[in-house]
Amino acid sequence: MGKPRGQLKLEGFNHLTKSLSFNIYDISYAVSETQRQRYIEYIDEEYDADRLTEILLQVVEIIGGTVLDVARQDYDPQGASVTILMSDRPALPEHNASNDKPKRTVAHLDKSHITVHTYPEMHPHNGIATFRVDIDVATCGLISPLEALDYLIKQFDSDVVIMDYRVRGFTRNARGKKLFIDHKINSIQESIHKRLLDRYECRDVNVYQENLFHTKMHLKNFNLDDYLFSEMAQQLSFRDRMRIEHLLRKEIIELYQGYPEA
Repeated sequence: MGKPRGQLKLEGFNHLTKSLSFNIYDISYAVSETQRQRYIEYIDEEYDADRLTEILLQVVEIIGGTVLDVARQDYDPQGASVTILMSDRPALPEHNASNDKPKRTVAHLDKSHITVHTYPEMHPHNGIATFRVDIDVATCGLISPLEALDYLIKQFDSDVVIMDYRVRGFTRNARGKKLFIDHKINSIQESIHKRLLDRYECRDVNVYQENLFHTKMHLKNFNLDDYLFSEMAQQLSFRDRMRIEHLLRKEIIELYQGYPEA
């Protein structure tokens, strides 16, 4: 499951850096100006900086990190960002984020971070609205960002998920031999629960000798009503439903593939 081997004996600190880039896309259809405004209001309310901070704090707890500092920002007209500085071990009292005047510098071996940025975007002509969330987790030591994947996928309406995981640096075992990775991994998919994974079409592109792992996913089943405002779904003709479904499927497949369809 991408977790470090607990019995591994090291010489000194484990300062391997395990980095996860987690990108999700949530697709909707909002063709009128009223629907677009409602969509933006929904995104700003559901995924503002406070809500994103709650999600990231839960990620830190899941992977066993310790929060050192939090910075958050809501943007005008839309979007938000949050950055959390964390440690793989309990923080010293003067570094605790609850202190009135926390120190801003910590030992580099203790430093890890997690960030999130949101990008709401709407097509100017065809009504497609795409909400992207980028989450980056960089950890040092024993903790692994892969342990939070199930939680992250469930926190967003994840139509498309794209993940990159890489291990950098090195540590040494008790005999002094360099280790460039401290856990077994064949695919990022190993860290996602099978029941959740079965909902998605998945593809891997891995470079094992470089400790690089890439997985992309898109939902298998498509229910058009999940992408529409309720009153719109009731008024649509069969022809319009088929047209909109085609637009939505095209958007999802292009995001999944990483290039536009011909």
